[in-house]
Amino acid sequence: MLGAIIGDIVGSRFEFNNTDNYNFELFTEESTFTDDTICTIAIADAILNKKSYKDSLLEWCRKYPNPKGAYGGSFARWIVADDPQPYNSFGNGSAMRVSPTAWLFNDLDTVLLEARKTAEITHNHTEGIKGAQAIAELIYKIRKGAIEVPKHGYVTKVYLEEGYYDIPLLSEIRKHNNFNETCQITVPQSICCFYEGNNFEECIRLAISIGGDSDTIGAITGSLAEARFGIPPIMVHEALKRLPDEMIRIVKQFYNIIQWG
Repeated sequence: MLGAIIGDIVGSRFEFNNTDNYNFELFTEESTFTDDTICTIAIADAILNKKSYKDSLLEWCRKYPNPKGAYGGSFARWIVADDPQPYNSFGNGSAMRVSPTAWLFNDLDTVLLEARKTAEITHNHTEGIKGAQAIAELIYKIRKGAIEVPKHGYVTKVYLEEGYYDIPLLSEIRKHNNFNETCQITVPQSICCFYEGNNFEECIRLAISIGGDSDTIGAITGSLAEARFGIPPIMVHEALKRLPDEMIRIVKQFYNIIQWG
């Protein structure tokens, strides 16, 4: 969960001002949480405190109506609607907010079911659901030691319960990347950055330096990297400094459950 939040915060200042510099400064005064963090907190809060995913997303997003970078257009309309309904989205919002499901449920079938539920309240297109389930499945299998993760290197395909993704070369992403908010593009890119990294920070640096939808690629990559590497304490400290107290309370509640069960 904090992996997603850190990726979001680090990527926040590059979302509309991409960098190809791997050695950028991770945290500056411009670095802040965006909609990715708000939605991730909302999903965790729903599970931890027995709320519906829809109600929790509406509660948190209405409480923070103007995050850095704003909400996507269709999602922004969903937030303020009198009777919000799914809108057949395959945007990457379903994948960036799903990580708590992979930690707070303890069998793969339930993780996949809950990931679907988090997606389909808005992103009920098959690709939107697939993106959420793919990231949740990978996180779950990584943390359970149920998937082989190369120490370093490129993979061409990732096979999942709900299908597979072709994984692009990092060099090709760097050459051709532009801003794209779909699961079909950003989920494979994030998986690529995760596989190519040797530690948590390296995964985040790769995710941001490929360009594109930087905060969300950072969030998805970070959620995967946390399960494999953990997170350096200094990065946790820098992230928590940038969160309001009510978000920190959810983060602490989440990790108390993870640690103590």
